[in-house]
Amino acid sequence: MKISDKRTVDEQEKPDVFEFFDEDSNTFSYVVKDPSSNACAIIDSVLDFDYASGSISYTGADKVVDFLNKNKLQVTYLLETHVHADHLSAAPYIQSIVGGEIAISKHIVEVQQVFGKKFNEGTEFERDGSQFDLLLEDGQTYSIGHLTGQAIHTPGHTPACMTHVIVDAAFVGDTLFMPDSGTARADFPGGDARELFQSIKKVLSLPEQTRLFMCHDYQPNGRELRYVTTVAEQKQTNIHVKEGVSENDFVAMREKKDATLKMPRLIYPALQVNMRAGCFPEPEENDMSYLKIPIAGLKKTLTRSS
Repeated sequence: MKISDKRTVDEQEKPDVFEFFDEDSNTFSYVVKDPSSNACAIIDSVLDFDYASGSISYTGADKVVDFLNKNKLQVTYLLETHVHADHLSAAPYIQSIVGGEIAISKHIVEVQQVFGKKFNEGTEFERDGSQFDLLLEDGQTYSIGHLTGQAIHTPGHTPACMTHVIVDAAFVGDTLFMPDSGTARADFPGGDARELFQSIKKVLSLPEQTRLFMCHDYQPNGRELRYVTTVAEQKQTNIHVKEGVSENDFVAMREKKDATLKMPRLIYPALQVNMRAGCFPEPEENDMSYLKIPIAGLKKTLTRSS
């Protein structure tokens, strides 16, 4: 595989990676920079959202924008590893200031089909991924300056999960956590524990020195915050998928554990916004946008007919 300056991927410099942590959702966002130019990509940006008041703010996103401006960086892509259920994407806000293309897996259409029905979005909500600038195929490559990135389809947590491999750095989304936290849940609609295991094995087939950048860290036992590990460390010590764990054992463990988990606090607003590439539904007559909360198990006696 060749890139514009004729260097092979093996000859490319390692990308510079800068992390930004959102404490409210335990989410890491990243700026990935080509060391030989000002080109960069942003991965999994976060919009501040206060559920109780229904208000948004841009404190976290502005830190990323300030960093970009201070270092005179040029954004090529705003990459989403998947449709997040625990935070809202700031991609369109950041894009409006610094540019770049918002990209996600082409399997976003499967997520849009499921949640378009779940939230009764109607025919005005397009379910073809057209809200995003770029829909990535499995194995598709892209350039960030002189760097070559590759999108690898890693479903299991969601159908649209992708791991982005940029030279020696892989951004795994929610597919893997730090070794002492294990792996992502697989019980969301379209999730599958067996697929997740197979996707993790795909990630762990990368060279052992590959840096793996996490989307979350929940600091078990109060340890210090960590955001990067390696393929070698994961294979040796991950509590769910270290070497020797069989696929069937993993599936049994994952399904048993998932049955005990609560839904993420921001799942309803996050899904509705993120399946729209970070945009909110169109404002209504009062210039306010509204998000829906589906109510299950409601008895007819608790509704009032007109």
